[in-house]
Amino acid sequence: MKKRVKKTKKIDMIKAMSIPRYRGKHVVVAGGKIFTAKTGEGALKILTRVRKKYPEEIPAVTYIPKADTLILWL
Repeated sequence: MKKRVKKTKKIDMIKAMSIPRYRGKHVVVAGGKIFTAKTGEGALKILTRVRKKYPEEIPAVTYIPKADTLILWL
């Protein structure tokens, strides 16, 4: 008899960037989970908690701009 293995859906930064509800927010991805904040200070608080919870993971941190944001590159 086979055991059923529950598949957990892990998410990475590439997938997180394609989800529209995260636009305009700071996003931290670690341990296959997404954590969001509205401000940079909030993202810093989340980052410190994530580092304690997942010490073996390297968290990915970014800001996902809104769709109508203009980014200028020099």
